[in-house]
Amino acid sequence: MPSYEQLSELIDPENTVLLTVECQQGVVGPESALPELARAARSSGALANVARLVADAHESGVQVIHAIAERRPDGRGANRNARLFHAAERLPVQQLSGTTAVRVASPIEVSEEDIVVRRLHGLSPIQGTEVDALLRNLGCRTLVVTGVSANVAVPNAVFDAVNRGYRALVVTDAIAGVPSDYTQAMIRHTLALVATLATTDEVLACLRRPRRA
Repeated sequence: MPSYEQLSELIDPENTVLLTVECQQGVVGPESALPELARAARSSGALANVARLVADAHESGVQVIHAIAERRPDGRGANRNARLFHAAERLPVQQLSGTTAVRVASPIEVSEEDIVVRRLHGLSPIQGTEVDALLRNLGCRTLVVTGVSANVAVPNAVFDAVNRGYRALVVTDAIAGVPSDYTQAMIRHTLALVATLATTDEVLACLRRPRRA
């Protein structure tokens, strides 16, 4: 883990953006299409930690982007080139545009300043979406990644951020996947190689520190 000084230098509200990945009702909510993942996100405290980070980001002036995965009722534009997509089509809860399933899940609070980016295709919240252009226009240097899942979308976000020249920071207790021990293996053996790792409390301590005038 980085020192407080190193982390404080990395997390500057003027050039830091907090990204929440697929923290939507149909994924991590009570009526999730993926109940095992939803239980992991809630029982581990990851979803609550995302909510804490979002609340402090609002207070400290850090921009928040919520990345939402959804599909049209007719499925136009959606991928069908992997087992994951075919399995998703058969789930009892569909992430359909305009439904409650694609709303940001509680206890996360969305403010007027937050940006919600919705995608109809792929596995990454960055590749092929508006997120990269938004980050550049916002002057982002450090992207703080949270959400689900540690199996697919979170590592995709981290790799895409690093490939585009951003500094990625993964909040280790604000991401979740299944099974839970796989999340820890992903953090230790993969994400640690390309991103800075920190806990929610460590990030919050940096966000709450006094700033020079």
